[in-house]
Amino acid sequence: MSPNRRAFLQMIGVSELTAKLLARSDDGYNVLVGSTPDHPFLFASYADHPRQLIYLPKLGIKSSAAGRYQIKRDIFDAYKVQLKLKDFSPASQDAIAIQLIRECKALDDIEAGRLATAINKCRSRWASLPGAGYGQHENDFDTLALAYRRSGGVLV
Repeated sequence: MSPNRRAFLQMIGVSELTAKLLARSDDGYNVLVGSTPDHPFLFASYADHPRQLIYLPKLGIKSSAAGRYQIKRDIFDAYKVQLKLKDFSPASQDAIAIQLIRECKALDDIEAGRLATAINKCRSRWASLPGAGYGQHENDFDTLALAYRRSGGVLV
């Protein structure tokens, strides 16, 4: 995996979960939605998506999002078949994230270091990206660019 691609995945993990939560878990791969850095909710097995439906009172919704990229169970089920995945392991979660980015037509932008363009193209996939519009916390570009650069990503 190229340094920019790896940095973009790390940036999404930081955006969705925070760097502190990544550090208090298996790099975010075993985190359930609703976790906070001080109160992480972790799942124990990567054999399958944890399939827990968790109520989020601040948003008034239930969500099954899990893992480093906060993948919902129905998304996992679809990509498990499409990508021929055997489990919800870190490698499988990365494969799904890369496929989502590919579908947003952002891979070339990531490789070229056009971070703002790539984030804009992917904002429909991750609620924490600026301009996503899901009514959840959105990180600003400068925060994401810092996480991207700290992870070895290069901007143009």
